[in-house]
Amino acid sequence: MNKFLSTITKCKLVFLVSAALLYSTANASESLPYYDSEEFSPHWLQSDDKSLANFHRIPAFSFTNQNGLEISQETVEDKIYVAGFFFSTCPGICPMVRSKLSEVQDAFLDDPELLIIQHSIRPSTDSVALLKSYAEENGIVSGKWHLLTGDKDKIYSLAKGAYFASEDLGNIQNTNDFLHTESLLLIDKNRYIRGVYNGLNSASVSYLIADIKTLKAEQ
Repeated sequence: MNKFLSTITKCKLVFLVSAALLYSTANASESLPYYDSEEFSPHWLQSDDKSLANFHRIPAFSFTNQNGLEISQETVEDKIYVAGFFFSTCPGICPMVRSKLSEVQDAFLDDPELLIIQHSIRPSTDSVALLKSYAEENGIVSGKWHLLTGDKDKIYSLAKGAYFASEDLGNIQNTNDFLHTESLLLIDKNRYIRGVYNGLNSASVSYLIADIKTLKAEQ
């Protein structure tokens, strides 16, 4: 009986996941939702909806990239960008997320409207010089993909309060690795969060690329 119920449960899960994917595909050419909380519950709003005036946005920020240049809200003005978190010596998920972000970079390499921004969660060791070497070693294109360092408190405040990263961000695991997130967030030209994706999953990153195109058409 338990085995039977387990099989039924698994079938239901497969159905729900399949239904979600079909729904996402069906709506991919129409519009993207807006997100305003760590639950990432979608809000389906029109771009001229009055409620957006007080809706959650990424606040002003200022950090330094791998070239020693200031990157702020002015850098992303009238830009769509993909945001995430990493650190250069991460032995775990960072290289896998980086390989997926490379696909995004390649897909929009000649598109000035699209940027990639990764914030270091170990800014005390991720110096500008180290990030520069990291970028050169991993095919990260200057001006397209920004690796940011700066004040740790400000980075963590932005991560948790604006991008809804876990409260565990930056804690040390048993392996002496640091906890961080594989999530990638899609931010529109008005600094609203319009999508969240698993940076370790090929299908999810494919949806990210498709959603960027949808967002470009929308705006």
